[in-house]
Amino acid sequence: MTDFLGDFAMAATGWQAYERSLTRLLPLLGYQHVSLIGASGDGGADVLATKNSRRWLFQVKRMSQPVGPEVIERTLAAMRTYEADIPVIVSRNGFTQSLHAQRRQLAAEGINVQLWDQAAFRKQQAFAPLEALVTEYPNRYQPREYQSEACAKILASWANESTQSSLVVLATGLGKTFVAGESVRRMSALKPELRVLVLAHTNDLVYQLERAFWPFLRSNQATVVVNGTEKPAWADLSAFDIVFASRDTLVNATTAGIELPPFDIVIVDECHHLESKTYDSLLEDLGVGVGGGPFLIGLTATPWRPGGARLERWFDGPTVSIDLVKGLGSGFLANVDYRMYTDNVDWDQLKQLKGDRFTPRAINRTLFIDDWDDAVVSRISEVWAENPKTRGIVFCGTVSHADRLSERINALGFTSAAAIYSKGSSGVAMTPINRNRVLWDFADGKTGILCAVDVLNEGVDVPDVNLVVFQRVTHSRRIFVQQLGRGLRLAPGKSKVIVLDFVSDVRRFAAGLDLQRSLDEWGPRPGNEVRVKLPNSVTFMRATNKDDEAAAFLREWLGDLEAVEAAGEDVSVLRYPPLNSAPLP
Repeated sequence: MTDFLGDFAMAATGWQAYERSLTRLLPLLGYQHVSLIGASGDGGADVLATKNSRRWLFQVKRMSQPVGPEVIERTLAAMRTYEADIPVIVSRNGFTQSLHAQRRQLAAEGINVQLWDQAAFRKQQAFAPLEALVTEYPNRYQPREYQSEACAKILASWANESTQSSLVVLATGLGKTFVAGESVRRMSALKPELRVLVLAHTNDLVYQLERAFWPFLRSNQATVVVNGTEKPAWADLSAFDIVFASRDTLVNATTAGIELPPFDIVIVDECHHLESKTYDSLLEDLGVGVGGGPFLIGLTATPWRPGGARLERWFDGPTVSIDLVKGLGSGFLANVDYRMYTDNVDWDQLKQLKGDRFTPRAINRTLFIDDWDDAVVSRISEVWAENPKTRGIVFCGTVSHADRLSERINALGFTSAAAIYSKGSSGVAMTPINRNRVLWDFADGKTGILCAVDVLNEGVDVPDVNLVVFQRVTHSRRIFVQQLGRGLRLAPGKSKVIVLDFVSDVRRFAAGLDLQRSLDEWGPRPGNEVRVKLPNSVTFMRATNKDDEAAAFLREWLGDLEAVEAAGEDVSVLRYPPLNSAPLP
């Protein structure tokens, strides 16, 4: 085993890993909302954290020489930019005498800058527990019953020489990464020298997975990242307990003839991507599926792929499988109060339709009224009045729309809102400073609503929310479930998540009706105990009133809900009954 702050781990990895080592250490010391910022244009902040209601800003330097006084100026500028309370400079190779002199002068002026050299850094580690966080704080990380059962099944499969894989299918919010991390912790207890490889198809997921595993690791278990940005020496990988790697980087390595060290466990996240030639060749090179080869664990929220490819080559079947409806019905997820609005349906125009074959595009152009942002903001304010502790995410389609909605929310004043996105309509990316400030303010509760565009689906950690608003059309069931999952996680004091769906698309109506039907079928029946505190519901609404008449009409009119939900934009396969019974507007 290798100490994650030991000399070898520090020497074998680069500056990015040095910043992440601080990110791993801080939660062990009681810091919360720890956020790794370090990137070009970060404004002088590498790590942000909160402790005792105070905001800490860390500037991290892994330089070959001691850090000079110019770093203090950048750190203080970053403190003002991020509105932090306590600035800290962390330097592996210490500080110059001139920096120490400047720090003393600032202290005399009432500005205190903390300095952590490598010795101070390691001294901080002495205050951290050796055992994993899940062991030190069992109440905080207590696995749910189904998670513990899933881990037991994975370990049983691992111990059985006749099985070589385990597939975990858990809907978004059910904690598939928790199950993987806890399984590795239990395996490591049985085999201390266990070596694990965790694979993902994007860099964002690689970093997110490494961070998700840290609470399950002892301090003497080190992790390393291998991707297009970070490339430690291949020979050094065997010294690390867990390697987190991008699929493409390892494929390129094996194609070039590089021999990877042996692994006991290979974990593939989002393994519905597994049925591809790149993954096939990599797993074959790793010896997966061969007697004596590594045990394969696949993680996914869905076992399907858009092209219809399945996972039979690598897995016999799911070791555990809980879909969204089962998770809701069993109380494994927050109860859902799903409100689908019909205010924007032009019923008069609908009655003018002729014929019995329509494409979704034609129906959407006829059925929906586009511009009704004021009504959307009004509905959001009403939810805020129901629960002042609400924290929400609005998924928008464009940056201009996100800006417009956040401005209208701020104008009403019931909470503060901010837009967050990757790139604007001009192609210019949101600066790391602005993006990180928005996320930190949201984590701290200064911002109540994020209006998000093309972010927060996966790869970005955000605090638990209890309001999800859909203002973006997506025909990807995976993205829809990921976005919904931002509000599905259970949390202390959280009774339910309210979902407001304003999406103007006939296929979303079909999806809502299908979810309503599935929840009704799961509902309480004689002999069927359902562990829920509040009923899950999908309700069609017009303004603040239930619209049962429209729901009944749409259910009859749409017919085969699954066919409608899966229909392409220009596919003329939708058939509808006569429209003379359409509800009055």
